[in-house]
Amino acid sequence: MLTKIPPLLGFVAPSGTGKTTLITAIIPLLKQQGLNIALIKHSHHNFDIDYPGKDSYRFREAGASSVLVVSPHRRALITEFEDKKEPILAEQLTFFKEKNIDLILVEGFKNEKIPKIQLYRSSLLSPCEVIKDAGLLAIASDIPCDIPKTVHYLDINQPQKIAEFIITWLQTINKNE
Repeated sequence: MLTKIPPLLGFVAPSGTGKTTLITAIIPLLKQQGLNIALIKHSHHNFDIDYPGKDSYRFREAGASSVLVVSPHRRALITEFEDKKEPILAEQLTFFKEKNIDLILVEGFKNEKIPKIQLYRSSLLSPCEVIKDAGLLAIASDIPCDIPKTVHYLDINQPQKIAEFIITWLQTINKNE
């Protein structure tokens, strides 16, 4: 069991906004600052990380409810859920047992009460509506949005500036602990 959960930072937006693209641009920038980053992604779709012909796939197809694949380089745990319900973020956090994680980025889980950055792109052709969420730290957009004074505006096309914002935010919360 985790003794202390590292800080969480969610990225929320409609599908097609570029959450994954932005997060994959930010992770190396945060790692350059010496941070150890973990990520949890919520998916509404069925997915496979293994495929027909691989041993792990064959074990699952044979009926194993969990398959752990381990090498000197990485570990992957594949677990079949009997009860098909929406995942709960707190339950998923128990899988991050490493004590050296500095920050867990969360893609999705928009209804969880965690600090968040909301993404918006004008190409979505819908108005920039800021979510009503006490944990909203910033909105990252390609156009100015009408945002509350307590919410920061970030340019979604400047991952370096967003990474700097995250580092400053982390320093602030680490100071307050």
